[in-house]
Parts: sequence; C-alpha cells; structure tokens
Amino acid sequence: MPAAPSFPPTNPPVFRARGLTKTYGSGDTLVQALSGVDLDLFAGEMVVLLGPSGSGKSTLLNHLGALDLPSSGSLLFENTDLATASDSVLTQFRRDHVGFVFQLYNLIPSLTARENVELITSIAHHPMAPEKALALVGLGDRMNHFPSQLSGGQQQRVAIARAIAKRPDILLCDEPTGALDVNTGITVLDAIARINRELGTLTIIITHNAVIGAMADRVLHLFDGKIVREERPATRCEASALQW
Repeated sequence: MPAAPSFPPTNPPVFRARGLTKTYGSGDTLVQALSGVDLDLFAGEMVVLLGPSGSGKSTLLNHLGALDLPSSGSLLFENTDLATASDSVLTQFRRDHVGFVFQLYNLIPSLTARENVELITSIAHHPMAPEKALALVGLGDRMNHFPSQLSGGQQQRVAIARAIAKRPDILLCDEPTGALDVNTGITVLDAIARINRELGTLTIIITHNAVIGAMADRVLHLFDGKIVREERPATRCEASALQW
C-alpha cells in the first residue's frame, strides 16, 4: 500500500501551475474564471476543491484534465506545459494519465458493468482487468448487471472503475456524490479513498459539501477565480465517519 504523502512533500509536483488565468467573452461580457492561480499538486494526495458556484472550481479541474486551455500562465504536468502543448500531446495526456468521474455516470445502457469498463481497458496501454477494477469499488458481484439493474451509487462506482481501470496518475472527480443520498454518497467516497490509498493516485474532488474536506490531505477554497485559503487537516477522516 503506498504511503500517504508527507507534507511538505519532498518529491517534485505532478502539476505546477503558475499565473493560471482563464477568461471567457470580451468587453461587457468578459468573465474571469481563473485569476492568477498558483498551485502545486503531488502524487498520492487527495485534494478537495471547495467554493460557491462560479468560483472557478470546475474551470480549474477542466484545465488539470486538459479539457480546456488557459488564457495565460503555465500548467506543467511533470515537464510538459499543457498550456502550450499540441492537440496530439493533450490527447495522449488525457488517454494515458487522467481518469474522469462526473456527477452524471454516462454509462452505456446496453452494456453490462464489465463491458462499460472494457471500453477503457480496450484502448489503454497497461490496464487492469475490468474484474479487478470493479472489485476495487466493491462491485465484483455485479459486473454482469446492466446499468438499469444497478442503483445510482452502484452506477457511480462503475464509472469510477471505468476511470481507474487504465491506472491513471490523476483522478479528477466533479461532484461525484452530487446526485446521491448521504449513505450512498459515503459508499462512493469510500471507493474513491480506497483508489487513492491503494493505487497512490493523485485525487482531486470538487464538491459543495465542506464536510468532505475532512477526507483530504489538503482543502483548497476558491472564490472569484482565486485560491483564497488552504487547509491541511491534521488527519484524514474515513468516509464512514462523515456526517452531513
């Protein structure tokens, strides 16, 4: 089991953002989604992004996943500046290094849980077996079920299995419990924490629920496109201990 990262970490960061800025529109319709973000993120960390709607959380996550490009600044993944990389480099980065988990599960209804995961393992370079990925999220006994035969929390765990089956360095989670009740949400968070702990995956979670920050190594508070505060919980709380 990978050791939890020590702080401050001694290894180089996986991501190093400097002066990261994103604007949309122009003139009277100009929106400053990110405003000079400086940030280092390290292997094995679990980081929670908190902030009100419009604070820049999703924009920052989209940049870390190379789904969007900054208007200015640099965003280094190891030694590659994603801000200036070619489309082919960005595509390879997303394919080889990043797993995405969204609030909507985006499973294909006509495929079983195993087959949904196989969509990723069939194109990944060094994937784990779909059966192993599903076992890691506690669904080893449901792999032959279709999405309509699974609860919302189980479908979200299939989505997590699909995201981690290619063994990504980075797992990006955008409101992964937003559509779930408390008990189901805790089960999903427990699966995410297990992936972070057992695979050593840098894990970043967007949420409106401040309670989830107790699970993190760091909590970053965003407001108006900036990181305005950072917290480092003394210990990481288990998902089962969360209450909201």
